[in-house]
Amino acid sequence: MNTPVPASRQRWSWRSQAFRGVIYQIIAVAAIVFVISVLTHNTLANMEARGIQSGFDFLGDPAGFDIGESIIPFESQQPYWQAFIVGLLNTLRVAILGIILTTILGTLLGVGSFSRNILVRAVCTSYVEFFRNVPVLIQLLLWYFLLTHLLPDSWDPWKWGVFFLSKGGFTFPEPVWATGHLTGLLGGIAGIAAAVWTRRRARAHFEATGEPRSMFWVPLAVVFLGALIGWALGGAPMEMNAPHKGEFAVEGGAAVTPEFLAITLGLTVYTASFVAEVVRAGIQSVHQGQGEAAAALGLSKSQSMRLILLPQALRVIIPPATNQFLNLTKNSSLAVAIGYPDIVSITNTSLNQTGRAVECIAVVMLVYLSTSLATSALMNWYNKRAAILER
Repeated sequence: MNTPVPASRQRWSWRSQAFRGVIYQIIAVAAIVFVISVLTHNTLANMEARGIQSGFDFLGDPAGFDIGESIIPFESQQPYWQAFIVGLLNTLRVAILGIILTTILGTLLGVGSFSRNILVRAVCTSYVEFFRNVPVLIQLLLWYFLLTHLLPDSWDPWKWGVFFLSKGGFTFPEPVWATGHLTGLLGGIAGIAAAVWTRRRARAHFEATGEPRSMFWVPLAVVFLGALIGWALGGAPMEMNAPHKGEFAVEGGAAVTPEFLAITLGLTVYTASFVAEVVRAGIQSVHQGQGEAAAALGLSKSQSMRLILLPQALRVIIPPATNQFLNLTKNSSLAVAIGYPDIVSITNTSLNQTGRAVECIAVVMLVYLSTSLATSALMNWYNKRAAILER
């Protein structure tokens, strides 16, 4: 006797938990949109009643102020929106460089806390306990004081070869732009693609045979070789704009200001102390038997850390490290305290000149929201790639 097949539950029925969840989410989003609309309408109405101008039309007006440090050229007659772009680029420069340096320094400190050398362990522990317990604003002011008061004057800088350091900042040679630099960049991009393919081949070979191949130095050499070939095909330009000591200051070359050095060093040193604890906790989360098994196979301490412990610890390290990267990006807003022209500093100047408080604050909110979401998305993608897949 054939048993009748039970009727499938209707997908769009109220009895379906998935359907109810969708409805609840739609209601929640509608409520949020309604509240935001009411607040926006009331704000605009109150501003109009008091004769306060509103809108983003001011972005096309001339800014009327200069910016002391910018990646792209900027003059006072250029519009406000270009000034905001300069501030955004300055913020991203600090955030990206700070994240890279923080990752390197924090990882070294976290790994160093497991060193057999008691002096190395003591230095790593002392670093973490000192810098993470001093407010970041105090550290920024301290670095700025050191760079602007203890360094020599601009007309008598410290010199190391073609590098100069003074109260005016750090000056270094810069290449004179030519076609070869563009082809070198394109070659480097092609080298990165080749390096990814090389790593995949090395990983597949290791999984198939158990014989390890270089997963870092060979791909790095591939990237360097690609950039070198592109540079050579573009004519191998060698001309450099080297700095030299002038009568009143260092002339020529490229320079970074004390403000940029202070904000970058301060955020890196501060955030690295937290990343070091994240790395240390991640390594400790790996079962002790993994290290013992590595030692039984004849692996050295460094090989065990690099090949066994750190890869397994990544799934624990990445989520809290992402929070620290986000904190570093948001803490860059403190640069206004030492005069670095980031997005907050330029927004404050624009607000004082135009009186468009709501609009200027909205721009800052959008910048930090976008950078935070982009950082989270990138780290979530990397977290999925680093996750250990269970069989």
